[in-house]
Amino acid sequence: MGTEGAGFRLIAGRYRLEERVGRGGMGVVWRATDQMLGRLVAVKELLPDDALTDDDARRLRDRTFREARAVCQLRHPHIIVVHDVVEQDERPYLVMELIDGGSLADRIARHGPVDTAEAARIGVALLSAVRTAHEAGVLHRDIKPANVLIESGTDRVVLTDFGIAQVAGATTLTETGSFVGSPEYTAPERMSGLRTGPESDLWSVGALLCTVLSGESPFHRDSLGGILHAVVADDIRPPAEADPLLPVVRGLLERDPDRRLGAADAERMLRAYLETGRTPAAPGGPGTAGGAHGIGRIHRIGAGRAPKAPAPYTPTQRDVPRSAPPGPPAVPPPARSSPRGVLIAALLVAALAGAGVSAAALLLHRDGGGGGGRPGGTATSPATRTGTGGAGNASPSPTATGTRPAPAPTAPRPTASASPTAPSGYRTARDPAGFSLAVPEGFTRSRQDQRVFYLSPGGAFRLGVRIGEPPLGGPQEAMHRSAAGGPSTNPGYHDGRVTPATHRGHPAALWEFTWDGFSAAEGPRHTFDLCWEEAGRLYDVWVSAPVGKVREAREYFDVAVDTFSVTGV
Repeated sequence: MGTEGAGFRLIAGRYRLEERVGRGGMGVVWRATDQMLGRLVAVKELLPDDALTDDDARRLRDRTFREARAVCQLRHPHIIVVHDVVEQDERPYLVMELIDGGSLADRIARHGPVDTAEAARIGVALLSAVRTAHEAGVLHRDIKPANVLIESGTDRVVLTDFGIAQVAGATTLTETGSFVGSPEYTAPERMSGLRTGPESDLWSVGALLCTVLSGESPFHRDSLGGILHAVVADDIRPPAEADPLLPVVRGLLERDPDRRLGAADAERMLRAYLETGRTPAAPGGPGTAGGAHGIGRIHRIGAGRAPKAPAPYTPTQRDVPRSAPPGPPAVPPPARSSPRGVLIAALLVAALAGAGVSAAALLLHRDGGGGGGRPGGTATSPATRTGTGGAGNASPSPTATGTRPAPAPTAPRPTASASPTAPSGYRTARDPAGFSLAVPEGFTRSRQDQRVFYLSPGGAFRLGVRIGEPPLGGPQEAMHRSAAGGPSTNPGYHDGRVTPATHRGHPAALWEFTWDGFSAAEGPRHTFDLCWEEAGRLYDVWVSAPVGKVREAREYFDVAVDTFSVTGV
């Protein structure tokens, strides 16, 4: 375990973790101090995947170090600076520059879409950044608003979270059976497994531009099947707000990667818009962002044929209804005598064939995460402890109830606030206990004493919330007392640790531990628990899940904490 000093974890004898500030696709981000150089840094803790064998875990760890060191070599004003990569307790940690500012996703959620000039400025920055990465042989593979930071005071655009980046020649996670990325921003050739190249990052930039201009990805649907269909087969209709930049957006969202607009041309066109207010037409011929920059192409669809002009833009018909249940759509017949139709049909067949083994992984990497109770998704289980909101000595019933809670104590509450928007795959639960938060679709409510639970189908995973009086000594002392009593309240309790934290500027503490579950049938579990004190009340949110679902559990936990708000009763 890391050396404890003044209540903070010390990593590699140098980096002191002080406060959890966010999460990425595969880990948790901490504000930390580099004690050797006396500077603030961000440290990303990559979470283990207990479902992997020891050999697979070692190979993944080795690949993480190899690729992190490659990212360390990137130097660009719009790419996060990675200072160091270290290991402790067989867990990798990435040490990066600390950016004071929120993500582009946060900005859109709080303030809505941006204007065309700001979208063009963001696009220029990202295209310049990915060109530099591609020239160094590094693919990002998860470009989306949540992975773009906007620095406070300077508005500098910073591409971050290269956690699933791929280096030329390295085995990809897709090749080992797991999909990585966010499906609403994933290129069709990656979705189908046909190829992965620089062009795929450019598709993601095109989808991102649509999102920042309209507030929603053009491929957003209410089911994975709907997303697959939208990405791979449906006619693409950019939002009306993208009209001034339409030549760029259409060029980047060209399904054939060999005809996709290149990064240099797209950047040039956006700069022209910023200078003149008009976007020039895209150049003819294939895109130029690909293999010439050091990353070999896998398979060039239609290689050897003469370049063709991009297919004319056609408005789409209304696609899969939002109310349609999850599931793969029927494969549409290819257009008669249309090479593009044949290509689309082939991509859709390949995508849906791959979806059987990767659907759960796709859902886990969506903006905001979440499988919504589908197979492979995470859910939550109550932390059992004294004083800070554990589950008691028996597992709660998974049966949802509508029982209204007993009146809360009369201590003052924080002012009720608007609920943050639930990420795709989640719903906002406005609880009669006086709070709201985003829970995965399919989770149902149950109540046990002063604790409220949201349970996955079958009750294997549970999310708990408790609101009560503030304890003596504040959240950190309360958590330390709970951890001390862990063996008596959580059967087989081990590997517990309490870390000081803050939650929206309020004092908080994070408790993480593993235990044996309430029965042999339930099996070992892992729990994440955050409590914080605010306006004279103690708020406690926890998630517990089978030990093989630690990464997904953390995703559900972070979404619950990040979207939690007080509504009043």
